[in-house]
Amino acid sequence: MHEREFKAFVSVADTGRMDAAARQLGYSQPAITYQIQCLERSLGFKLFTRHPSGVRLTSDGRSVLSSARAVLTLMNDIRNPRTDREDETGEPPVEAAVPMFRKESA
Repeated sequence: MHEREFKAFVSVADTGRMDAAARQLGYSQPAITYQIQCLERSLGFKLFTRHPSGVRLTSDGRSVLSSARAVLTLMNDIRNPRTDREDETGEPPVEAAVPMFRKESA
């Protein structure tokens, strides 16, 4: 499974069409179709049913969609770490890594 396959899957799910997903991602329609087929082979089940007017998610496809979105979010977060939580060494500050516990005065 590759990131481009997940991107293609999410885009096709969002647009409901292979050609629209291809335009959105800057690929050819056959490339999107191939990426979806590769992902389906990897997973062992169909993600979409094809119709003359486009595609619809299968029940398996619906169950995978939120996980695919999460994978893409994680990959984006890895590539673009939030620097607002880092100190000058590039490490998160100790208070971010270790929760601070305050004793409430009675």
